[in-house]
Amino acid sequence: MSPSSILITGANRGIGLGFVHHYLSLPTVKYVFATAREPETAEELKSISDSRLHVVKMDVQNDDSIVAAEKEVSSIVGQNGLNLLINNSGVATRYDLDAPPNRETILSTLDVNVAGPIIVSQIFLPLLRKASSSLSSLPISVNRSAIINISSGAASIQDNKSGGMVVYRTSKTALNSLTKTFSIHTAKDGILTLAILPGYVVTRMTGNNGELTVEQSVKMMTDAFDKFGEEHQGGFFSKNGEPFPY
Repeated sequence: MSPSSILITGANRGIGLGFVHHYLSLPTVKYVFATAREPETAEELKSISDSRLHVVKMDVQNDDSIVAAEKEVSSIVGQNGLNLLINNSGVATRYDLDAPPNRETILSTLDVNVAGPIIVSQIFLPLLRKASSSLSSLPISVNRSAIINISSGAASIQDNKSGGMVVYRTSKTALNSLTKTFSIHTAKDGILTLAILPGYVVTRMTGNNGELTVEQSVKMMTDAFDKFGEEHQGGFFSKNGEPFPY
C-alpha cells in the first residue's frame, strides 16, 4: 500500500525530484504534486510524461502562492484530501562567523527552512485532516495522513561536534522543534508528523559532494516511511528510520 496523494515542496531538483520519481513508480499512487517556484523553468519535471504528476507553482516565502497552491490541490483531490505532505524545500546559505554580520542572510534562511514549513503545513492541514478522516479505519501512517519534514544531521545539538554552518544548523534545529510541537497538535487528528534526515547526498546543495545518490537516499527514506506509525509521532529519524539524537 502507498499514500494515494503526495505533495512535495522544492521538487524541481535534488531530493525533491527524487521523491517525485519514486512515487510515480508506484502504481497505487493517484496524484503527485510537485511544487516549484518557477515551474516554467523546471525542465526535469516538465520532461516527465505521467498524467498523475501535477506541477504546482509555489514559493514557500510567499503566502499568497501557498494559498493558491492549496486551492489547486484541493480542486483535484476533493473530499479525499491529501495523504502525504513532504516539506523538502530548504536552503543552506553559507554564513561565516568571522565575516561581518549579515542579518538578511540569517532571516532569509530561517524564512525558507522554518517559516516555510510552518505555513505550508498550516495551510494544507485541512486537506490532511480530510484524508485522515476519510481513512479513519487505518492506523496512523503515511498511507493515511502525514507531514514529513526533511531535516538534517546538522540539526542535532547532541551530535554537533564540528560546529560550522551556524545559520543552517540553527534553522534545522528549529525545524525539529516545530515538528515536535506540530506533532502534538496533529496527533488528535490522526496525522503522523515527524522529521527525517536524508544523509550526505550528492546534490547541488552539497556542491555535488556526498556519500549517497539521491536515489539511494530516497529509497532508504521511503522504506522508513512505510514503517512509521503512531509510536514515531514527533520523532527525529535517520534515513534508515532509526531515531537520531535531538
